[in-house]
Amino acid sequence: MKIYLDGEFVPSEDAKVSVFDHGLLYGDGVFEGIRIYHNRVLRLGDHIDRLYDSARAICLAIPLSKAGMTEAVLETIRRNGLSDGYVRLVITRGVGTLGLNPYHCPKPGVIIIADKIALYPEEKYHDGLVLNTCATRRPTVASLSPMVKSLNYLNNIMAKIEAIQAGADEGLMLNEQGYVAECTGDNIFILKNGEVLTPPVASGALRGVTRSIAIEICMTMQLPLKEAQLTCYDIYTADECFLTGTAAEIIPAVRLDGRPIGDGRPGPVTAEFIRHFREMVKHAGTPV
Repeated sequence: MKIYLDGEFVPSEDAKVSVFDHGLLYGDGVFEGIRIYHNRVLRLGDHIDRLYDSARAICLAIPLSKAGMTEAVLETIRRNGLSDGYVRLVITRGVGTLGLNPYHCPKPGVIIIADKIALYPEEKYHDGLVLNTCATRRPTVASLSPMVKSLNYLNNIMAKIEAIQAGADEGLMLNEQGYVAECTGDNIFILKNGEVLTPPVASGALRGVTRSIAIEICMTMQLPLKEAQLTCYDIYTADECFLTGTAAEIIPAVRLDGRPIGDGRPGPVTAEFIRHFREMVKHAGTPV
């Protein structure tokens, strides 16, 4: 495996960062996860735009133009011979002192990894995920905007630990007001009485790229869609539920906190979303 590391392609065993990199010391940096399907990179421009928006929000100057970053991603995929897979694009604050001051880090680090990924086994796409509501809350916009996809993922990790310890596949995260934000790594949608509902980004959700695709699929299927503040009650009483994410794609959820969602099985509308998504990725994206 070849890793892009600060402008060079190096074997994975030689891809190392300094112990003084603030990405390691403080989780100071941003990242994107990107999918490759059939020699095409799905929504690469959207991911690059979000990466640069996240970096700008934390005053991190990426040392490549968007065009240069796009080509670096594509070349990393080519060097690894991937026709289907996953790209992890990471920007760290770079090497600095042991203090917090980011202005002592003169050069941000750029890391691009292209590899395979399978977040959930295939049977979960047929049987559905079990969810558990987490006590760990999403940070408020007053602390750090959830729109920033930062390297500091401890909030999500602690919620994921809760979910695993509760015997669930994924954790549902609420905001400080008790409204549904998202899951630990995915956005959430429900279907109720023929209408599709999803939390607004203002509730603490990341503006997911696959979330946007699901919204487009709603339009294709001519389903009414509403961004609305949701509580656990809304999910308990939903007809269907599914999650969206770059790594997870579109996947059904069938239980929350021990309660079946709908009849406790993946629903027909969710199956149509998955079908539309899998058909779309056969021909959409930036050619490698």
